[in-house]
Parts: sequence; structure tokens; C-alpha cells
Amino acid sequence: MKYGQLGNSGLIVSKLAFGAMTFGSGNIPSVYKVGQDQAQKLVDLALDAGINFFDTADGYADGQSEEILGRLLGARRKETVIATKVGFRVDTGLVQAGLSRKHLFSACEASLARLNTDYIDLYIVHKTDPFTPLEETLEALGDLVRQGKVRYIGYSNWPAWMAAHAVQMQRERKWATFINGQMYYSLVGRDIEHDTVPFMKASGVGLTVWSPLAGGFLSGKYTRDNLSDPNNRLSGFDFFPHDKEWGFTVLDTIRDIAQNHGATPAQVSFAWLLTQPHVCSVLVGSSKVSQLEDNLKASELQLTTEEIAALEQLTRPAPLYPNWFTDMTLDSQVAEALK
Repeated sequence: MKYGQLGNSGLIVSKLAFGAMTFGSGNIPSVYKVGQDQAQKLVDLALDAGINFFDTADGYADGQSEEILGRLLGARRKETVIATKVGFRVDTGLVQAGLSRKHLFSACEASLARLNTDYIDLYIVHKTDPFTPLEETLEALGDLVRQGKVRYIGYSNWPAWMAAHAVQMQRERKWATFINGQMYYSLVGRDIEHDTVPFMKASGVGLTVWSPLAGGFLSGKYTRDNLSDPNNRLSGFDFFPHDKEWGFTVLDTIRDIAQNHGATPAQVSFAWLLTQPHVCSVLVGSSKVSQLEDNLKASELQLTTEEIAALEQLTRPAPLYPNWFTDMTLDSQVAEALK
């Protein structure tokens, strides 16, 4: 297992992280489907493979994911990094959701109890909250850090402009600063390269990746023929908006590369992400031991320069304005002189 720092912090995390979203049972049976016995096997396998970074959220299976993960890490909790998230609705009360000071404080206490820990290593705001002033959210997060209940803070699914504004405000007011942005990123979903990745590079915020297989699409088990099968996961849990026909064209290339290495499409998809210098860690979510074993092998897969270039060219997102204008008007004479 390889390791690195999370953003501009001293927090050392494994390049592959374990995502515990599948732990528990609930209203999305295609996602929440792993009981404690199976979860124990998955956590043990992850630890044995050198994974020290575990991710969950209070909204996963009504908190069951946190409970199971906290119970299973047990005595090894101190050698691991636990990230959990807050923001989605956890009960029926109006104030039992969002990023208000009230909810952040109560949600943090509840997560600490479910995880059976005195502190959360990385506390992530799970989504934006248009009903709460940004200043209120950021000050409350800073207070949780000062109180020792949280060590580091991050965000997930925020637009680049909001994250940039937040980091500027945190630095100006000497509040705890985001070290991490957890974002969706895959070979069929590279939208964050437009603005989020440049912001992260400039600010020192570290990128962790959720759903690196686009909800399982890049695992290779789906075809043009079985995609609409009502029994598969994507039929019941597919909110990734990529064009599926184009996605299958990408998969054809991924399968060719996988065959060259005696690997699987999932391993190639993970391996490509691990070649990206702006990626700190990639979440691996599994419901089966065989699936996790397969995905873990991605850390050993070395793609060739030609293979990386082929995937890059095939999946590169079309530039958006003003990015294309910036590229088009670059002074070539100065660029050449500074090579």
C-alpha cells in the first residue's frame, strides 16, 4: 500500500481508502446490504492490506454504517483515520439536517457516540446548505476543532467557487481550514478538472475520490445488453449523468488495457486515478470480499505511458468558457521561452 499526505496537512493516509457506505440495511437495498459479519471480513482485509483511512457518514443507513465501523475497528481505532460526513437529513425535525451550528454540534456528538470514539479525524460537510450562512457553518466547524472533537475538516460536493470563498474566509478569520475535498471523479466523470482541481492545486486542499467506478459502471460487469436489467444495482441507484453509449466506448478501451495486464476493468479504472497527481486517496467501496480483493490489486497495477495517454484523450472533458479562451489566447512565444 502507498501513502501520502492529505492536502497541506501532516495527516498520512493510504492511497486507497475504505468506504463503508454499504454497511447496514435501509431504504436503498442495492446499496445498504452488508451486515456485521461480512463487514468484519471486509474491514479485516482492508487493515491487513495496509489501508488506514476509513470513510462513512451519518446519513448512511440511518447511522448504521458508523455504528458497525466503530465497533469493528475496536482497539485498532487509534492507528486509523476515520472520516465521517454531516449534512443530510437524519430525522424528521426541521433542524435535523443541514449545516447550521445547532445541527453540526448535535450531529457531531451523535457520530462520536455511534463510532465509539472521542474524536473524529476528518469531519466532512456532505453537501451545500443554501439555508445556512456560510460563516455560521465555518465558525461552527472551527469550534468543533478547538473543542478537540474533530481533528481536521473537509467538504464534499461543493462547487469550486464556494470552497475557494470558504478557505479564504477561514484563513482571514483564523478558523480551522479545509484540508480535504471529497468529490466524484472517474474516467466517465472528469467535470472537476474544469475548476475544482485547479482550485485545490492552488490552495493545497487535498482531493479524495468517491465513486471511482461511477456507481459500478466501470467495474465491467455491465454491458449494453444487461444495463436495463431490473436486478442490477444501476437500475435502482444510478444518478451519474454520463452518456451510457459513450461510457461503453470508454469501457471497450479499458477492457483492452485490462487484458494486456491480466487485470480487470475496475483495476484499470482505479489505477488511472492513482496516476493523477492531484488525487490523495481513492475510496474503495465493496460488499464482497472477492470484490475488495480485486480492487486492492489496483495499487500494484502500473499503466504504461501510452495507456494513460489513450485514456486521457478518450475521456478528456470538453473545455468550458473561460477556460477554452484562456488556452486559446496563451502567449505561445512566452510559453516556448519558459519551457
